[in-house]
Amino acid sequence: MNEILAVLPEKIKEIVMNLPATIRERIEEIRIRISRPLEIVVDGKPVFPSQFDNQYLISASDAIHLLNQLSDYSLYALEEELKRGYITIRGGHRVGLAGKVITEKGQVKAIRDISSFNIRVARQKIGVAETYINYLYNNDEWHNTLIVGPPQTGKTTLLRDLARIISEGKGVIPSMKIGVVDERSEIAGSVKGIPQHRLGHRVDVLDACPKAEGMMMLIRSMSPQVLIVDEIGRKEDSEAIMEAIHSGVKIITTVHGNKLEDVMDRPTLRPLLNMNVFTRCIELTRGFQPGKVKRIRDENGKDVVRIQ
Repeated sequence: MNEILAVLPEKIKEIVMNLPATIRERIEEIRIRISRPLEIVVDGKPVFPSQFDNQYLISASDAIHLLNQLSDYSLYALEEELKRGYITIRGGHRVGLAGKVITEKGQVKAIRDISSFNIRVARQKIGVAETYINYLYNNDEWHNTLIVGPPQTGKTTLLRDLARIISEGKGVIPSMKIGVVDERSEIAGSVKGIPQHRLGHRVDVLDACPKAEGMMMLIRSMSPQVLIVDEIGRKEDSEAIMEAIHSGVKIITTVHGNKLEDVMDRPTLRPLLNMNVFTRCIELTRGFQPGKVKRIRDENGKDVVRIQ
């Protein structure tokens, strides 16, 4: 949280610091919208903290201060980040942006008049995936694994810890070379190319790179044994995954959905599932902490384990 506190306007920082420690440590998002109350998301629920018995309304000067801190007083330096709609800061925290979108030839050129900020707190949960590795690794290799869950159920948290385990090794499981295609700068949380999260010593990260292109780039240049990518969905992603698997590379990835059947209804992903590409599917649910596994299924949809 210290990296986030460093960029917040003074009044908002004071409000956050005055929250009970038990709430501060469970903050997931800080949402800042001009002329609207400060919103803090805790355990998936909105909290509108008060200052002097009134909800704190965000001012234009608050937004300007935050933007100046995020850009180090140079919006030009963040031109590429503004095209993507988010900025990653030290600690791997991601700040989403909304405002007036400028387009050119159908492509997003920039965001101007930024009026909304969503600061997503990145907390690496070391060890959250360790309970499940015996279901994901056997016969001296990792299963091609698909992690399915609705937003904010900890898909990236679980994926990040799996990347760490694969890279570092665990017990009799040897360390392996992994390639991470981090299109949204969320898995590694890289700042100036340096991962802010612990992913082990055998990891190579392509930051802010489209998934399909990044997978092919890593296979050609870095010879990974396992590829880690977040939130597949495009036809190009599916085609790149097939290329990777035919190259002998294992894949661990995530997708939005409540269960495996939701994914099977998506035309761009159906071919992967019809060919039984993923021999493990992890379904997540919203629990007391991110990365709560509901069940693990095999390529035929049968339960490998169901967790009460």
